[in-house]
Amino acid sequence: MYEERMARLRERMAETGTDLVVVGPSSHLVWLAGMSPHGDERPVLLIVSQTHAGFLMPALNADSQRPYTKLPFYPWADADGPQAALVQLLADCGVGGGTVSVALDETMRADFALLALDALPGAARSFLNDTVSFLRGKKDEAEYALLKMNAVLNDGAMKAGFAALREGVTELEVGKAIRDFYAANGATGEFVSVCFGENGAFPHHHTGDRKLKANEAVLIDIGGRKDGYPSDMTRVGVFGDKPEGFDEVHGVLERAVQAAIAAAKPGVAAKEVDKAARDVITAAGYGPNFLHRTGHGLGIDIHEQPYITGTSETILQEGNVFSIEPGIYLQGRFGLRLEEIVILRGNRAEVLSDLPREAFLVKA
Repeated sequence: MYEERMARLRERMAETGTDLVVVGPSSHLVWLAGMSPHGDERPVLLIVSQTHAGFLMPALNADSQRPYTKLPFYPWADADGPQAALVQLLADCGVGGGTVSVALDETMRADFALLALDALPGAARSFLNDTVSFLRGKKDEAEYALLKMNAVLNDGAMKAGFAALREGVTELEVGKAIRDFYAANGATGEFVSVCFGENGAFPHHHTGDRKLKANEAVLIDIGGRKDGYPSDMTRVGVFGDKPEGFDEVHGVLERAVQAAIAAAKPGVAAKEVDKAARDVITAAGYGPNFLHRTGHGLGIDIHEQPYITGTSETILQEGNVFSIEPGIYLQGRFGLRLEEIVILRGNRAEVLSDLPREAFLVKA
């Protein structure tokens, strides 16, 4: 698998005129080489050219990392520093005279990036958006299976969260019920956001000690991780009677989700998916209450390419996986958001979750 990904990367480098790709310890490295070396201040870099690839590797970590890759190591000791090993690695990559186009891992430490750039004076610099990130955006069948499995597991975690609602329970206690579900099913809780009443109007609310009262809206946004891949989903409900306006806002969001799913196809610009959702919400009079983009890519990372924004010219492709999550936030009252993860397959957007978007109705 990793040999095939390396081959695809080199094809993409040729297409984009990229001479070198420099990757630090990150999810990019996990995807490209299946490695997650110990991360501290000692530089670790995977450098790839058309003719060679190798790791700048601290000597004290070399033995522990050797079982994970056949690529050569360029070890360096604390007493010597990494510069000489890096020079040799770049020479073996065939870096010669003239301007070199290098794509840097945007997520690695700044000192690692500057180390590489200092060794490449005059290099034309970019990030991995058009190379590794672009390739990561197109999920293969194995990744699809893992994302689907995690989505269905997340369905159960969401049900566990709403089942934990009772008068006086705290957001943190509901969050614990969700995390306990993940643990019981061999997963870890990647993030849990439980929002009671007015807290739902904060799109990135931090779960806290707020106690649940009767006749309040509840928003739960959660994601777990199993076998290296995550899930992400938002559902809403009510404890007791629905607050005024709940059904109207929920209905608008459901129409917005449906419109965005219908617009999401290979060959469509990401901004058109955002527009499809936003137009529905704006037409209903809630445009100013939709505070964020419509979605983000999902893969090894919770947030990765493609991003579904109102200005994104990214052309969606078969295999792209991303969220569709319109929200309406009414300060001091409640906020609602409906979130699905979709994959583009067979010229349409397939929803990964099996859980309906109807509101959870829990008796007080």
